[in-house]
Amino acid sequence: MTYLWATRGRTWGFRLLRTGGLADPLATYEAAFAGASDEVEVWQVTGAGGALRFPDPLGRRDRSGRVVPHDFVLLGDDARGVTSVDEGRRRLWPRVERVFVEAYDSAAPPTPEP
Repeated sequence: MTYLWATRGRTWGFRLLRTGGLADPLATYEAAFAGASDEVEVWQVTGAGGALRFPDPLGRRDRSGRVVPHDFVLLGDDARGVTSVDEGRRRLWPRVERVFVEAYDSAAPPTPEP
């Protein structure tokens, strides 16, 4: 599955932790979420594939007290079959949960993966 993943930890700010192997993942991310504003949960089909946002499943918060969001851009055919936030969460969260658990309390975010 090819996707971008952006989130934040307890003390480190919002970052792309997975780039989908793109040379300019930020442009793809921004285009995918352009119409989503600050909605807490999002599933929308985009030119890239699909944009998915959901709050941290365990309700983790950053040091300012904000619930941590998890934003994904599913690239190309990897968005096929996703029809809702719940379906997207079922597919994506197991892929990143371990990485996030290890990174959440770190002083610095992990190095982005392709």
